[in-house]
Amino acid sequence: MPSTIELAAAEAVSPAFFAEARRAFHAALLKSTLTINSAGVVSNADSGNVPSKLIAKGIAELLKAETVGERIAGQTSGNQFEACCADFVRETFSKLRHLRPGSWDVHQVSGRNRLEIAKYEQYAHLVALDRAAKNDAELAAALGSDYTITPDIVVVRDTVEDDAINSPHLLVDDSVALLSSLRAKNNGAPLLHASISCKWTIRSDRAQNARSEALNLVRNRKGRLPHVVVVAAEPTPSRLASIALGTGDIDCVYHFALPELQATVETLKMHDAADLLAVMVKGKRLKDISDLPLDLAV
Repeated sequence: MPSTIELAAAEAVSPAFFAEARRAFHAALLKSTLTINSAGVVSNADSGNVPSKLIAKGIAELLKAETVGERIAGQTSGNQFEACCADFVRETFSKLRHLRPGSWDVHQVSGRNRLEIAKYEQYAHLVALDRAAKNDAELAAALGSDYTITPDIVVVRDTVEDDAINSPHLLVDDSVALLSSLRAKNNGAPLLHASISCKWTIRSDRAQNARSEALNLVRNRKGRLPHVVVVAAEPTPSRLASIALGTGDIDCVYHFALPELQATVETLKMHDAADLLAVMVKGKRLKDISDLPLDLAV
């Protein structure tokens, strides 16, 4: 586990692009969302929870939070956090075209369209399902809203023209691969590569919501399951565990400042919190946001 001094030294000297992008990500948050109010409470802390306030302040100090302001409305802070995360993923993932060639798009979902994912190949059938439900009250009651998922950020791959597929050799023609989703000639929709849910803070209801949306993505797709991940700025390890622990729904939870969180609970001598973090990290259920772009390249 890195010490505070080691963290500061690593941040100061690393020439890696991902390190620079991580610093820019934190700088953007410090300008917009990660603030400390006049009472000394950081904007991602639970003001009624002492450990949450202590840990959030420790992380903010390591990230050099210098802005002072009252906590902004939850929806506004959430939207700003999503925008910063989308910028980070877009900047970093775009550098991995040598590992993941193709035509890619990373964007924050706006408007909260409940059928956003129906724009993509694996979920295009949900349009017909929604249309049927609107015309049949009994069917609508049976289905509920289990088929509606609205990601905060999507990573999308476009289909590929035959000229590109056949560039090294003649691989496909009109006799084969007539149903492949990747082939543009088959008139499919773009492919949803990843669905990213962003949580500025985590409360019990939000944890359940993240799991429900992930399970709906698993159950309702036709074809390859996209990456299903959560990016969180929650400072409290026990609340992170409510999403991170367990398997079958979410690929992994990515913390916006994991080394700083680890260093803070170590400094505060919160041994139970440190042990819980170790369980999540060693169990590959919690990673730093800098790990996300490479995991998306898998």
